[in-house]
Amino acid sequence: MQTNDCVIEISNVWKIFGAKPEAALQAIRDRGLSKSDVLAEFNSVVGVADVSLSVNRGEIFCIMGLSGSGKSTLVRHFNRLLEPTAGKIEIEGTNVMALGPKELQTFRNRKIGMVFQNFALMPHRSVLDNVAMPLEIRQVAKNERLRQAAAILDIVELGAWGAKFAHELSGGMQQRVGLARALAANPDVLLMDEPFSALDPLIRRQLQDEFIRLSKILKKTTIFITHDLDEAVRIGDRIAIMRDGKVVQIGTAEDIVMNPADDYVADFVAGISRLKVVHAHAVMQPLDNFIAKNGPVSSNARCVDGHETLSNLINLAIDDENPILVQDGGTDIGIVTRADLLRTVIEGTEVS
Repeated sequence: MQTNDCVIEISNVWKIFGAKPEAALQAIRDRGLSKSDVLAEFNSVVGVADVSLSVNRGEIFCIMGLSGSGKSTLVRHFNRLLEPTAGKIEIEGTNVMALGPKELQTFRNRKIGMVFQNFALMPHRSVLDNVAMPLEIRQVAKNERLRQAAAILDIVELGAWGAKFAHELSGGMQQRVGLARALAANPDVLLMDEPFSALDPLIRRQLQDEFIRLSKILKKTTIFITHDLDEAVRIGDRIAIMRDGKVVQIGTAEDIVMNPADDYVADFVAGISRLKVVHAHAVMQPLDNFIAKNGPVSSNARCVDGHETLSNLINLAIDDENPILVQDGGTDIGIVTRADLLRTVIEGTEVS
């Protein structure tokens, strides 16, 4: 899903809330003030602190952290619902900070779709009319916008509900309508701010499955905000973990679980099972090292791809104690032994 074609790039973005944000930022740069120092001296709150990141075309990029970490504040800068105190924001090569009011309105309507936690559906409009709203704003002819809205409702499996009103739908169905509305204008980028967090766990998981399915079909570049690490691991191609307005680590779920940047991240990911997150290439030992210690690998050794999950490797090792050969495109690249698997499992468990 991920490519090397960068769609979103933000550089050194700051957001300081208060009466004198520029003075507060200058003091941070000149004197290294902490977040608490800025609050005490300027009565200002640092919401986002010097964040830089890039997102590739078709990627689901999860931004996560605890309440107050700055994740929702950050995502509102992508379409300038919030104005940054400093920094640069580029989407599809467009300098978002340079857009005037009319240009910004057009940019939001054509380039970016947003899905909120609270659905934000219009109660006096039918489901079909809710979904068609972005096209109405774009002044698309009524018959055409209703046709396109109906097609999107079919994609989210709500085609039979177009004539209903929001209050007649369950919470999960309402959130699917919100997603359909964001998709109706065919935006290049989706911003999703904790879209499933208000739902019951079972419905939430069903919508996660639905979103994963839609992502494979539509391949939209997506910023997905969540406070739930399990959700981020399940959905995201890469994850950025925030704390106190700063991004403390960016990587795949495997990168973060296997190589946490600091104690905060290590504590954050301590409860995540490695079974579906960690893959053979992260567990294996170099082939040359194994041969130097143990001699040639048996010709009967079982072979797996480097992306095989830890869970499947353990299942393979249950019935056969021989090492497992790891390959990349048919080339032997490493060995996984029972000891490697046991070590990985133990390191992923809290041991007193």
